[in-house]
Amino acid sequence: MIEGKESKSFKGTLKYGMVGGGRDSFIGDVHRKAAKFDGKMELVAGCFSRSYENTLETGVGLGLTKDRLYQDYTEMAVKESQREDCIDFVSIVTPNYAHYPAAKAFLENGISVVCEKPITIELDEAEELAKLAKKNELLFCVSYSYTGYPMVKHAREMVKNGDIGEIRMVMGEYPQDWLAIPIEKEGQKQAAWRTDPKISGKSNCNGDIGSHIENVVSYISGLAIESLAAKLDILGEGRELDTNASIMIKYTNGATGHYWSSQVAIGYDNALKIRIFGTKGSIEWEQESCNYLKVTYLDGPVQTLSRGRDELYPLGGDLSRIPAGHPEGYNEAFANIYSNFANALFAMKEGKEVDNEKFDYPSLADGISGVKFIGKSVESSESGASWVTF
Repeated sequence: MIEGKESKSFKGTLKYGMVGGGRDSFIGDVHRKAAKFDGKMELVAGCFSRSYENTLETGVGLGLTKDRLYQDYTEMAVKESQREDCIDFVSIVTPNYAHYPAAKAFLENGISVVCEKPITIELDEAEELAKLAKKNELLFCVSYSYTGYPMVKHAREMVKNGDIGEIRMVMGEYPQDWLAIPIEKEGQKQAAWRTDPKISGKSNCNGDIGSHIENVVSYISGLAIESLAAKLDILGEGRELDTNASIMIKYTNGATGHYWSSQVAIGYDNALKIRIFGTKGSIEWEQESCNYLKVTYLDGPVQTLSRGRDELYPLGGDLSRIPAGHPEGYNEAFANIYSNFANALFAMKEGKEVDNEKFDYPSLADGISGVKFIGKSVESSESGASWVTF
C-alpha cells in the first residue's frame, strides 16, 4: 500500500501565541512546526524571552507584527484577551519554573493553554490550574509528545480491547547519555537550566524523562499507580538534582512495574522503551523505532506491526500520515497532539461539549498525574527508597 492518508477537513484557522521559544530554543521550534503541520492554526503573538530584544528578533523573524510582541506573559495575557481577534490559545514552552504563573495568567484572562511538562513544580499549583480551567470553561493540553505516535495509540487500543489479557507486569526505560559529563559547566543552556533546582524544580532526570515513562505507560495501559519506591541518583560532581532514577511500582490492579530513566547511560541517545506483559500476550514499543510495535501472543509467533502497512485500530490508524517505509517520527507525533487539541478547540468554539477521551489529547489530569509522580518519587527517595502511597 503506497497511498497516504487524506487530511480531514476543518472549519477556519485557530490563532495562537507562544510564551518562551526564543532565539536558539529547540523545543519552541518543535512546537511551532508541529502546530503548523496540518494548517489548523497560525502563530500571531508572542513573548518569546525575558529579553524583549530577543522577543522582537524572534517575532519579526517569524513574520509577526510588533504590536503583538510583548514584554512579558502577563502583559500578553491581558492585552490579547482584550482584542477582538484574541488568540484562541497560548503555547507555553518555557523552562519549568515559569509554567505555573504563565498558565495561570492566561487561564485567568479566558485563554486556553498548551503547556510543556511538568505543568507545575508543586501539586497544589497544578490542582489550582485545573480549578481555573474548569471555572472559566477553558481547555488545557499538556505536550506529552510520545502519546502522539500512531503505534502508541494502537497499543492503547489493544489493551482496551483485551488483546493481551489482564496486565501483570510493566517495564519502562528511558536512557540517554547527554549528561555523562558536566556540560552544564561549559555553558550548554539546556543542561544548565535542567540541572538547576531553581529553574527545573525538585527533579531533573525523573522529572524530565522519567515522567514520560509514567505518562506513556498510563496512556497505553490505563493502569493507576497505588504506590512506588524510588531511588534517585545524583551522578556527576557538583550536581544537585538526579541524573539517574530507578522506581518500582505497584498498580491498583495488582500488577507491578519498574521504571528506569538515566541521562548518564553512555551509548544511548533517546531510547524510550515500553514493555507491557499480559495474561494472553505482550506488547513492546521503542521510540527510536517508533513505526513498529512488537506483539507476542501466548500461543503464537512474534509479530512486528508496521505503521502504514498493517491495519491499526482507528485511534492510531487515522493519524498515520504517510506510507509504510517512510518514517514518521517526533515532529509528526507532536503535530498529532496539536491536531487533536485543535479539533477540541473547534468543537468548543461551535458550542459543543468537549470530551477528552473523544479528542485524545493529553489533558490537565495527565499533567497533574505527572506532577504527583515526580513529587512522590522525590519523597520516596529522600526517605531511603521507602514505599509511598500514590
